[in-house]
Amino acid sequence: MTLPVVGFAGMTHLGINSAAATAARGFPVLGYDCDAALIQRLAQHDLPIVEPGLDELVAANQDRLSFSSDTADLARCDIVYIAADVPTDDNAKSDLTPILALIDAVASKLQPHAVMVVLCQVPPGFTRSISSVPHDRLVYQVETLVFGRAVERAMYPERFIIGLADPARGLPPKVEQVLRAFDCPLLPMCYESAELAKISINFCLVASVTVANTLAEVSEAIGADWSEIVPALKLDKRIGQFAYLAPGLGISGGNLERDLHTVLDIAAVKKTEVGVVEAWIANSHWRKDWLFRTLDQVVLKAKPDARIAVLGLAYKENTHSTKNSPSLLLLRQLESREVCVHDPVVPASVVPWARGAETALETARGADVLVIATPWPEYRQLDPAELAGVMNGRVIIDPYRMVDGEGAAKAGFVTHVLGRSASSPQ
Repeated sequence: MTLPVVGFAGMTHLGINSAAATAARGFPVLGYDCDAALIQRLAQHDLPIVEPGLDELVAANQDRLSFSSDTADLARCDIVYIAADVPTDDNAKSDLTPILALIDAVASKLQPHAVMVVLCQVPPGFTRSISSVPHDRLVYQVETLVFGRAVERAMYPERFIIGLADPARGLPPKVEQVLRAFDCPLLPMCYESAELAKISINFCLVASVTVANTLAEVSEAIGADWSEIVPALKLDKRIGQFAYLAPGLGISGGNLERDLHTVLDIAAVKKTEVGVVEAWIANSHWRKDWLFRTLDQVVLKAKPDARIAVLGLAYKENTHSTKNSPSLLLLRQLESREVCVHDPVVPASVVPWARGAETALETARGADVLVIATPWPEYRQLDPAELAGVMNGRVIIDPYRMVDGEGAAKAGFVTHVLGRSASSPQ
């Protein structure tokens, strides 16, 4: 069987990872973007995003990957994915203007047999509203992108959720050929169901996050340890071993919040009851401020001029994205104070008023308090004894338990983590 040529329009986080994974499954792939400078970087394997394993995946499949900034080159594709990231504003609203423009640009170059697949996240009703491509050649596919795990998710999806104008007619054969190569279940349904399925998945994730954050805070208050409770939940078949139960600093990154606000918008028009969604958003805002509340309570009230070291600027580990980062929220509240920052990927210049350092240990030098705001793996290598040797103070705010607790106590630190009362020095 002849292999279809697969195009990906939009060389952002979603498009680059999806293109590389499709090439790794053996298909010839064309990555398109109107940004000629970006295409030149990609052609030289200079990737504009950070993802574990992505550089290696692109390099290993370079013979099947090509890039272009000319829409005319899309005419040789049998399938073209609309794969640009959809930006969100500060109110978690999607800006679909660039996606609509990209769809129109691609549609004008498609051959009569070619299929367009909308891969980026869009609200219910969006795909059926597209008029530039016949609906029998138009597919919506739920994206599985998770920042920091994008290669794993693109290469080994749990399933593909596919939206069709009429599911009874089945998938376009070439699209099915590509999806079957990933060896996972295919779930065809109507456009609107597939669009809402993505939101449904994120709602379940938000529910798990909110349960963990709410009860972790209770654990902190009563002397329980949330990490001891999690295994009991994972052994309950109604919840399961893969449930997301780690407490965190609210909902970050943009996509989850976008889905919550999408449903609030639908409810405002359709008059459905969404009090739980409003509560989830409120809980996220409260939890995201945990870093400042803790810092203010245990350090700043007694020492307003404290020197503060903040490790991590990205909204989570293994990504360069700072969208809705709890660290940046904290830093906005510290702008008048003496602060030194570090992140393995994000430049310190994103906080222009703060001082940057080359290493985590140098960031902590002279600090009265160390705040580990992003759980980058390298921060687990911090030696409490070395920290004690360079810091003035003995307070570590460590929500994700990155620093060895026993070692920190022996070095004289008081540590504050999510889901457990503060530990005391030995």
